[in-house]
Order: sequence, then structure tokens, then C-alpha cells
Amino acid sequence: MTLIICPLHEVQDQLARSKPARIVSLLSPDQDPPPAPASMPRLVLRFHDIGERREGLIAPDRAMIADLLAFAAAWREPGPLLIHCWMGVSRSPAAALVLACALDPTRDEAEVATTLRQASPVATPNPLMIALADDLLHREGRLIAASAQIGRGVEAPHGAGFRLVARPGSKSA
Repeated sequence: MTLIICPLHEVQDQLARSKPARIVSLLSPDQDPPPAPASMPRLVLRFHDIGERREGLIAPDRAMIADLLAFAAAWREPGPLLIHCWMGVSRSPAAALVLACALDPTRDEAEVATTLRQASPVATPNPLMIALADDLLHREGRLIAASAQIGRGVEAPHGAGFRLVARPGSKSA
């Protein structure tokens, strides 16, 4: 099972090139999702890219992360799962880290985080998303520690598309 992670401006190219089975759009409350085939299962979550709750902004919450986990758990179609956010730096890499751990519960969180860093030098997973998922997945702080261990990514105007294997040895492209 493969996850494709990218910024918003790469979505159309990834749809055409990678032929994903599903799409997750992680957007700010006022953003419209990019066009995607109507038949493609899609999850749209709307929240600001903030690492802690702040007055006047919508933070990711437990229900949103539960929806993300449920959407990925229902993934049975052949083909990858495309995850995008505005810049491809914080929200979509966080979702990828979370889903790679959720889809393969025996996989070591630190190994997944290290693989994420190797795939994307700019990735800086959203810490609030990671903390919420750590709790929901009963990772007892290991997911938080793994994300903290890779630290902040290198400065860049935006991320670039990359792939992360969610379940090694699976048949999904």
C-alpha cells in the first residue's frame, strides 16, 4: 500500500500520473478542494495548519483524525492513496506518518518517521495531528517522539511530491 504525498499545485499531475484509488484533501477552512474524479472516494478535512490550539483558528481535532483513520482503514481499492495539503510540508506529511503507522500497527514509529524524512527533506509533520493520532492509535507517545526525532525539515517554499510505503510487501501500487 503506497501513499503519495504532495502540495496542492501537484494534485492534477499526481492524479494523471499515479492513478490513485483515493484522495485525502487537508485544507484550510476557506479553500476549495481541487477537482478529482467524482467516482473517487475522497475525504476533505478543513482546519488551519497550526501545531496547537489558537483563538480564532480551527485546529485539527480528535474527530478529524478519527475520520482520517477510518477513511484509510476502508481503503481496499488497488492503487495508491493520494494525500495533499496546501504546501505539502506539514499536514499531508503528518497524515502520511499517521497512516503508515495505522495501516501497519507492528511497524516501528521511528522507522516510519526516518523513512518519511528520507523521502522528504522538507517534511515537518503537524505536531497537533501527530499528538491526536498517537492517542487514538494508543502509541503511548512513540509517534510523538518519532516525529520530534526527525525535527523540522529544511526551509523551502513548498514541498515536492513523494511516496511512502504504508504497508511493506503489499500489492498496492
